[in-house]
Amino acid sequence: MPRPIQATIHTAALRHNLGVARQAAPDAQAWAVVKANAYGHGIERVFEGLRGADGFALLDLAEAERVRALGWRGPILLLEGAFEARDLELCSRLHLWHTVHCDEQIDMLALHKTHEPHRVFLKMNSGMNRLGFSPQRFRSAWTRLNALPQVDEISLMTHFSDADGPKGIAEQMARFEEATRDLPGERSVSNSAATLRHAQDAAVKADWIRPGIAVYGSAPDFPEHSAAHWGLRPAMSLNARIIAVQDLQAGDSVGYGSSFVADGPMRIGVVACGYADGYPRVCPTGTPVLVDGARGRTVGRVSMDMLTVDLSSFPQAGVGSTVTLWGQSAQGAVLGIDEVAQAAGTVGYELMCALAPRVPVVLED
Repeated sequence: MPRPIQATIHTAALRHNLGVARQAAPDAQAWAVVKANAYGHGIERVFEGLRGADGFALLDLAEAERVRALGWRGPILLLEGAFEARDLELCSRLHLWHTVHCDEQIDMLALHKTHEPHRVFLKMNSGMNRLGFSPQRFRSAWTRLNALPQVDEISLMTHFSDADGPKGIAEQMARFEEATRDLPGERSVSNSAATLRHAQDAAVKADWIRPGIAVYGSAPDFPEHSAAHWGLRPAMSLNARIIAVQDLQAGDSVGYGSSFVADGPMRIGVVACGYADGYPRVCPTGTPVLVDGARGRTVGRVSMDMLTVDLSSFPQAGVGSTVTLWGQSAQGAVLGIDEVAQAAGTVGYELMCALAPRVPVVLED
């Protein structure tokens, strides 16, 4: 039989979470962000749950081809635009919309031969200092694009650095509004955090929202708010079985480096999941798990193929018992991926994206 570990993608949760984002920004159109292979969930696996979106936003041309191959005829947006001139040929063939964030991309467009002008999203660097034209240069970039016969409609976008925290979006929003005043075109500014926290402001809601992490069931502003606070459900569950049980005495150690030492008699379960499956090696003793649906903890260091859990509170648990590493257990209990990520000193995004190819994945509505 295959190794007893399995990830489950919950189609109904994806559909529900997209609905939560829509409710936070009524009347706005919604991009379902599926970059990085749908945050590790798999584009083909999430498509049914997210096909209620108005468009799909991603980075990679190969991923755009996969979305088209699934039968999607609606908008697809390349969030980083074209990387080289020949990318524009595929944009023409697949009818892709694309971001323009630098002069070089405008130069490529000016030389591109196309029968159908392109829909572009002109990006402003309003303060995050990754991609985009500065507010001072934004209008000149718009003027260049507007003069090109290769360009049809120009939409305007930016990205917030602190929508999830106390600094907020006011400064960036003010820069964006000032620099785009009186310019025509649809606007898109809100990521998951801005959608859930700030979209009651019509200018923030704008014309298009871009929910990413929220549609996969992670809170964009954890730990201030949990996924449950926002009504989000896990779109991915990772479960594995206990494959061995050890009885320890006081002074016995567990795993590499003997990082955990029992202070008295206890039982531990050895679980068929390790860092080669995408579970963070840095998770310390005490990282939360669910044992047959009840909350427990890890002990010792995570190995390549195994980790160990404390069974002291679970006398009924043994070989074959299911341990939920994150997501939903068969009993219905939920362990938020954000809690596990916090224990590892990272974010839920990283855990989702790190799910290893060797882990079997099933779909469940």
